[in-house]
Amino acid sequence: MFVSICGRDLAAHSYLLEFAERRLQFALGRFGPRVQRVMVYLEDTNGPRGGIDKRCRMVARLTPFREVVVEGACSELESLIGRTADRLGHSVRRELDRHRDMSQTAEL
Repeated sequence: MFVSICGRDLAAHSYLLEFAERRLQFALGRFGPRVQRVMVYLEDTNGPRGGIDKRCRMVARLTPFREVVVEGACSELESLIGRTADRLGHSVRRELDRHRDMSQTAEL
C-alpha cells in the first residue's frame, strides 16, 4: 500500500507521514493487496487562530479501480488522522463486502 500526504497550510513533517502510515497500516492492513494507494490531504483552515480547524480527507484506491473517500475535522491533528483512518477502514470493508455481494449475486 502506497501512502501519500499532501498538506495545505500545514507543515507536513516526516513524523506525520510515519504516523499516518502506521495508522493506515493498522486500519487497512487486513485488506492486503486490495488497497493500492491512499492519498491523505491535510488542511488547517484557520491557521494560528485555533479551534476545530484542521481537516483531513483520505482517498483509498481499491482494486478493481474503485475509490473510497472519507473526511473529518478536529482541533488535534494526530487524533484527526487516527479517527479518519479508522473510518476509512470501516468504509473500505463495507465497499469490499458490497462488491463481493454483487459478484455473488451475478453468479446466480
